[in-house]
Amino acid sequence: MRAAAAEGKALMALGRVLIDVAPLRSSPAFRRLWIGQALSGFGSQMTLVAVMFQVWQATGSTAWTGAVGLAQAVPLVVLGLFAGTVIDRVDRRRFYLFTTGGQAVTSLLLAVQGLAGNLPPAGVLVLVTAQSCFVAGGGPAARTFIPRLLPEHQLAAGLALRGVSFHGALLLGPAAAGLVLGRLGVGGCYLIDALTFGAAFYGAFGLPPMSPGDEPARPGLRGVLDGLAFLGRTPVIRGALLTALAVTVLSMPVSLFPLVNAERFGGDPRSLGLFLTAIAVGGVAASVFSGTFTRLSRPGLLMLGGSATWGLALALFGLTSNPWAGLALLAVSGAADTVSVVGRSTIVQTHTPGELLGRVGAAEQIVGQAGPDLGNMRGGLVADATSGTVALVTGGLLCVGAVALVGATTPGLRHFSVAPAPRAEPSGN
Repeated sequence: MRAAAAEGKALMALGRVLIDVAPLRSSPAFRRLWIGQALSGFGSQMTLVAVMFQVWQATGSTAWTGAVGLAQAVPLVVLGLFAGTVIDRVDRRRFYLFTTGGQAVTSLLLAVQGLAGNLPPAGVLVLVTAQSCFVAGGGPAARTFIPRLLPEHQLAAGLALRGVSFHGALLLGPAAAGLVLGRLGVGGCYLIDALTFGAAFYGAFGLPPMSPGDEPARPGLRGVLDGLAFLGRTPVIRGALLTALAVTVLSMPVSLFPLVNAERFGGDPRSLGLFLTAIAVGGVAASVFSGTFTRLSRPGLLMLGGSATWGLALALFGLTSNPWAGLALLAVSGAADTVSVVGRSTIVQTHTPGELLGRVGAAEQIVGQAGPDLGNMRGGLVADATSGTVALVTGGLLCVGAVALVGATTPGLRHFSVAPAPRAEPSGN
């Protein structure tokens, strides 16, 4: 009896440490959406590596690889808030289907140019920019779904599951891209990405209608200003987004990976994928054991701690000369990023009224996706002017300092708490 009781307690403790999969069991629509986004995310990560590799091979310049980030960032910044206003006026499911179709078409065009004969780097950037125009709308639309599909006490668990799919794609996609690049070239990577959009459609078609609510956004600039006014009067959300900017704009390292790969691994395309894979390993590990933090009540402290750890790990990555120690530090940064993103998204989604989710989701996407693109551009330019080591170390230290400043000036982030998930009642057996 004692042994059985001890075993039961051990299993209960393990269950509270491992990722909470209750959202997958309780919501079939969330489950289909999660599967579709996981598979399409795998293809997107392959395309990211392929674009970087194609541009690097054609130019040999970190400024050009950083320009890939700029091509992705500009549409998100210019169109994002206006797209958020549209999302808060129309059926969000239909809008998501439209933008997913646009992304699939641009992936097919990338595949055609890769298979038929590579475009010049500027042409590739045009296609990347076109795809990012659709991402500017599809990303915020997708962010509105989880609060509609899951109860509040499952939000953090749902976001952690989204982290598993993202980091799983980040883990497998770049590694697969390295293998496909060596055998089929960039065209093969782009074609696989285009095919995986079928999974994204599978997830989208399983969603119920998603109306914006009883108070749709005002059209055009007025709706954008309403969203910005909400951000301005909500310090907790503003602080969360500023923290994400510190992580992304100041310290994003991806554009430096081809240079670091050339210096530490001899420029082998198969090893290029290891850098993103290392980040993903850490992200997957943190996601698998996310029960240790998704059930905690202080997402603001989690976000601040994870963001500072990210910056410190990247600064140390810039200083180390051992390639395998560097990959271990990237894994630490990936784990820290997962903690930070789950904390930030929990804060944003619990503080945002349903009728504003599109616009706030667009602002979060601008920070979470355009921020890294701008950060990659910053890293490439600093490395061209100085060195990769200087770009990595200064970026990481600036990130730590900025996170500390936001935490000190936004007490609501430190003190904000969410209601814990209800405990299951023990059976009467």
